[in-house]
Amino acid sequence: MLRAAGVGVGDEVIVSAFGNVEVAEAVTLAGALPVFAEIDPATYCLAPAAVEAVITSRTAAVVAVHRFGRHADIARLHALGQRHGLLVLEHGESEAPYDEVARRRERAAYLDAKLRGVRTPDGGAGHTYQQYVVRIPGNGRPDRDAFARAVRAKGVECRVPVKTPVHRLPEFRRCVSLPETERAADETLALPVDASLTKRDMQRVASACNALGGLLQPAV
Repeated sequence: MLRAAGVGVGDEVIVSAFGNVEVAEAVTLAGALPVFAEIDPATYCLAPAAVEAVITSRTAAVVAVHRFGRHADIARLHALGQRHGLLVLEHGESEAPYDEVARRRERAAYLDAKLRGVRTPDGGAGHTYQQYVVRIPGNGRPDRDAFARAVRAKGVECRVPVKTPVHRLPEFRRCVSLPETERAADETLALPVDASLTKRDMQRVASACNALGGLLQPAV
């Protein structure tokens, strides 16, 4: 799509550094330079104000990635695109059947009500919970990783959604300040809300997390 739109050498394309390295790779394959902008800490998608802050005369496009079942603020990004003459592309997630989404929302609502000691997702309108991503309070990565190991030991599957922000990878290393992106990479953990999980499964998830959440002290 970037090539078809004429994006190439000498152009800049604004992308998120919070995961989706394939987007930055696509930009470089088109011959352009990926420019990383900050995320909204609630949605984990590009923050429109941060996008506007890094627009230059060389900016040709913005690629907005929808994350974890939350949509980027496409309306504001398109308005930015119109104002600055930029192409705005969306990188979406696969759509699940309505009944599966409804079951995931039920399981997410259960965890919202039961979890203690972690920060639950900001649901927002239309959240489909492709992943149920919580924040682990504490002093950064060691606390989140210790929490993950402990709940896995109790038989609960969980995963770190973004281990290293793209702007910290060797092939895309940039000297850029993205504190929300780096904080999200350090603190986030995806817990299971699969449609196939039973009520007992969800109780086990909540119990495993709650046994640990109160032990993690917030950063001073």
